[in-house]
Amino acid sequence: MKRGGMAQKPEKTAAPIIFQNFPLCSFHFALIVSTMLNEPLLQLDLPGVDKMKSGKVREIFDLGDRLLIVATDRISAFDCVMPNGIPRKGEVLTQLSYFWFDLLAALVPNHLAARATDPLPPELQKFSGVLARRSMVVKKAKPLAIECVVRGYLTGSGWKDYQKTGCVCGIKLPTGLPESCRLPAPVFTPATKAESGHDENISFEEACRIAGADVMEKARDLTLKVYCFAADFALKRGIIIADTKLEFGLHQGNLILIDEVLTPDSSRFWPADQYEPGRGQPSFDKQFVRDYLETLSWNKQPPAPALPPAVVARTTEKYLEACQRLTGHAL
Repeated sequence: MKRGGMAQKPEKTAAPIIFQNFPLCSFHFALIVSTMLNEPLLQLDLPGVDKMKSGKVREIFDLGDRLLIVATDRISAFDCVMPNGIPRKGEVLTQLSYFWFDLLAALVPNHLAARATDPLPPELQKFSGVLARRSMVVKKAKPLAIECVVRGYLTGSGWKDYQKTGCVCGIKLPTGLPESCRLPAPVFTPATKAESGHDENISFEEACRIAGADVMEKARDLTLKVYCFAADFALKRGIIIADTKLEFGLHQGNLILIDEVLTPDSSRFWPADQYEPGRGQPSFDKQFVRDYLETLSWNKQPPAPALPPAVVARTTEKYLEACQRLTGHAL
């Protein structure tokens, strides 16, 4: 949809406008317009700075003894990157990660080499416009080949697994649990990383064979400790953290928290005041995008379909609200 086509406002009616099966009130219509004017950052090159890698969301640049990580506005679902992005998403991921890294510093060391308020290195100053609020300068670490997933509630792939087997990733659970219920205790369910395609849930024993038993035992304990602390913190701010994925790396022989932490990309955030076991939950994360994609006849293989403006705008709104609720201030 072109910007010019958005100039005429819809007539006011009692019923909401329906756009691609999603209700659209006047507030959301206005948000679509503002979102379209704020073009998402989808690709980034910094002339003279060596790019090491382009991930699903992040661009990673080599600064010698450190790395520059830039969160774009790309969004992936079902392990496919959508062709259009979510404006300001990269800002939310970066600023929320800064917030959590600082809050969790007493529990686990992390890869930050500079704080959010520190100036960029001199060689990056000329790129400050594009890097502002979406970049991190971090220590170089060797990432574990394992994603550390912790589940506090029965949802997503865990719910599907439980329906079939009575287990979540091989961990036996009590019978008769409803969808979205809080688990008796958080469970650690590691997964392999995939540069493309789908990640694969594996047993803890298999994770130990891949990354080493000592390392994985520390990673498991830290993951559960971080989750329990963060879940309690977020609940006081009206958000249930249903599950999350953490990344760890080795730096000078020590296990540290890296990448992003407790963002709407890596976690399921539910509004606590709307929580009701026995059904799927409204969310502040990219589950909204997944739900829209489930209404299509897409086979969840590349190429992914473009997201309509209404879905893009609503996702931006959800990400910004999650950030505000958790940090206590608007981005």
